[in-house]
Amino acid sequence: MLEFTLKRLATLVVMMVAMSVLTFVIIQAPPGSYIDAYIMQESANNQGLTFDRDALTKQFGLDKPMHIQYFKWVWGILHGNLGWSMEWQKPVTELIGDRIWMTLILGVSTVLFTWTLAIPIGIISAIKQYSIIDYIFTFLSYLGVGTPNFLLALIILYFSFAWFDIKISGLFSIDFQDEPWSFGKFIDMLKHIWVPMLILGTDGTARFTRIIRANLLDELNKPYVETARARGLSEAKVILEYPTRIAIMPFISTAGWQLPQLFSGSLIVATVMSLPTVGPVLLRSLFAQDMYLAGSVILILTVLTMIGTFISDVTLALMDPRIRMEA
Repeated sequence: MLEFTLKRLATLVVMMVAMSVLTFVIIQAPPGSYIDAYIMQESANNQGLTFDRDALTKQFGLDKPMHIQYFKWVWGILHGNLGWSMEWQKPVTELIGDRIWMTLILGVSTVLFTWTLAIPIGIISAIKQYSIIDYIFTFLSYLGVGTPNFLLALIILYFSFAWFDIKISGLFSIDFQDEPWSFGKFIDMLKHIWVPMLILGTDGTARFTRIIRANLLDELNKPYVETARARGLSEAKVILEYPTRIAIMPFISTAGWQLPQLFSGSLIVATVMSLPTVGPVLLRSLFAQDMYLAGSVILILTVLTMIGTFISDVTLALMDPRIRMEA
């Protein structure tokens, strides 16, 4: 197991280096730069105003070759500096610090909410196949998969305001919005976070319910289940100890991808609900070609994906000896 973990860890380090290069190249791939977007915007706002492109290029450090810019960016990252946002004129770390934490808190909460519902519902739906309970869960899962998250957010926002005169957008009350972190602000966040968590978790819960149901039904028809029943084991032990553990393995193998998927899916939801996450900031930075801000956010999300995949691999190896023996 130690050898398996060390191999995966070495692969993780290599992939992080490769992805940092790829991220920086992709961010600079579109034609033009922040200078072009800046001059175009300022020229539209101030007719007749002229700009010294070379001076601006030198001011923002874009006069250096790409590999020099990359090594300077990476050197800063290794020292806790993600670069300087050209549009906001702030350090990237200061700009996205709280937003990254809010994105992680919302993402992890949504993943836990999804797992807590999807696993038991999938198991019950498989055990009660073709019953009224199974049909109800099947209908709800199809409804959850077919309804876009942003549409669900708009519906909930409308009815909460029209029927109850309650504004549920954002993650904080007005009194705590700009306040420093405290116990009161944390409690206020918990009062608001359940709404976006419910909206973002609907699609994942519906999909994973169907996956677990299908996997478990496939396992329940195998001979080892009948053998376990013939030995006199209780039905609960037969189902939970053997087929369920195998049925959730594909579920665990994709767990590392949940945070980036939630992030991409929450981009419109975050805009609709005014959530202080990194989604709206990333979208704006891509339009403005603010390469250090956009590159840092994308790199952080990529690193989260790889760390999540590493945790999934180790968890699967602990659950299945065939994986850690690389059979």
